[in-house]
Amino acid sequence: MSMKSLDGKRFAEMIIKGANHLSANAAMVDSLNVFPVPDGDTGTNMNLSMTSGAKEVKQNVQDHIGKVGSALAKGLLMGARGNSGVILSQLFRGFSKAIESKSTINSLEFASAFEAGVETAYKAVMKPVEGTILTVAKDAAKKAVESSKTTDDLIVVMEDLLKEAHASLDRTPDLLPVLKEVGVVDSGGKGLVLVYEGFLAEMKGEDLPDQPTSLPSMDDLVNAEHHRVVQGHINTEDIEFGYCTEFMVKFEEGKQPFNEEKFRQDLSQFGDSLLVISDEDVVKIHIHSEQPGECMNYGQKYGSLIKIKIENMREQHSNIVGETHTPLATEKKAPTKREEFGIVSVAMGEGISDLFKSIGAKSVIEGGQTMNPSTEDIVKAIKDVNAKNIFILPNNKNIIMAAQQAAEVSDENVIVIPSKTVPQGMTAILAFNPSLGAEQNEATMTDALGQVKTGQITFAVRDTSIDGLEIETGDFMGIAEGKIKLKNKVKLDAAKQLLSDMVDEDSEILTIIYGEDASEDDVEELVSYCEDTFSDIEVEVHNGKQPLYPFIFSIE
Repeated sequence: MSMKSLDGKRFAEMIIKGANHLSANAAMVDSLNVFPVPDGDTGTNMNLSMTSGAKEVKQNVQDHIGKVGSALAKGLLMGARGNSGVILSQLFRGFSKAIESKSTINSLEFASAFEAGVETAYKAVMKPVEGTILTVAKDAAKKAVESSKTTDDLIVVMEDLLKEAHASLDRTPDLLPVLKEVGVVDSGGKGLVLVYEGFLAEMKGEDLPDQPTSLPSMDDLVNAEHHRVVQGHINTEDIEFGYCTEFMVKFEEGKQPFNEEKFRQDLSQFGDSLLVISDEDVVKIHIHSEQPGECMNYGQKYGSLIKIKIENMREQHSNIVGETHTPLATEKKAPTKREEFGIVSVAMGEGISDLFKSIGAKSVIEGGQTMNPSTEDIVKAIKDVNAKNIFILPNNKNIIMAAQQAAEVSDENVIVIPSKTVPQGMTAILAFNPSLGAEQNEATMTDALGQVKTGQITFAVRDTSIDGLEIETGDFMGIAEGKIKLKNKVKLDAAKQLLSDMVDEDSEILTIIYGEDASEDDVEELVSYCEDTFSDIEVEVHNGKQPLYPFIFSIE
């Protein structure tokens, strides 16, 4: 059997089979994350993202492969959940862009599309980390291009691509010492391999098992925190370059032809934190630079400048040091007109949702560690807020990229504050000051993230060994700043021990947010313990009604 060209209908079947194969193995991919908390992660997010893409494709099946690819890209973009889902959507965004004008593709065009997807995905990640899904995609695409130069059979190209994807996945521990230390492969890379396996099976007319193809060994179930950090690697921007510069260039005839890759590369010499988003008419630029004028001079080579904003971040920083938090008014009615500012927050638990609304959030998306909202969920919330400037508080490190993707596709001025926990989100929203501009509030709210410590109590869903802790199923774990610090058979003992470790002489306010699994007696005993043990600290208590986490602690 051979295949000399690929049309839209066959490609649609490949997508559907790839999505189904990933879905059948999503739980296995989830288990590779190995953090022993009761949360879904990479497998769940990739599955929901790919399913969204496949659903859009099913509604747009046709002979023209470029149009099927566009449907896939649209479905993936809006359905992307978590960092792994966003990266997957970017891989196929670039793939689809490369074939959008073609009715059918040959082996070389097929391979080149995979390579284009890799380029797009790498650009979407601020600081790409090798040994992840990106590496697997890159190595596989490179092999496909090599193969396409020696054969015109798309099936052979796909076989070579998949073989290299498997080999690259096996090499991920050699690229990331933390993976080698714990003896696991990258979970996002595994999810991508499953999609590719579905592609090849459809091309060859073969069936795939409905059940998982493999199960992780007990050796895989270790050191989860480090592995999750790898998947969610996003670093906070610093102020090495003093001017936050934003502007747009409207393309004009007679000016230099626009090439996004060259444009991005040329601008990168002027600073860091560079973001370039373009379409057929304009390009939007965000960069931290010491020479904002040079950045705009370069942009004028391509057209006219519009919507220019420049802020001195050093001055902003010095102005906000020592400022007190300015809470918003409580519980506002739905806006009847377009307001200047709006805040969207992600929350898990009815009580936490109400808490965010009471301090100023105009829209709260249900979600968090147990279910990451999609790009589409966030876009919808942005529209519902009806404001000129909208701040997004993800409150989870695995939602930040989806929020950023939603900001990119939105027509509004959307600013993502990279909050990784509920306490960080609360601190950021309390730092918001409606009398300041959007850029000043962005600086103030982002700075506030570092002024709070987060603690959590949850239970282990599997036996594992992490940083010298031998954890058994059902143990209660104390997590501080995302790292498992302790375990205990007794929930309240774990909570008391964690607080003893986290509260120090600089701590002034302790906020206890208790969940569904904490009784009133539990709360009373814990509050009494805190008042007796930490006499100089103010204790606040809220019923968050969150699942799975009996206690969330905020310490300022």
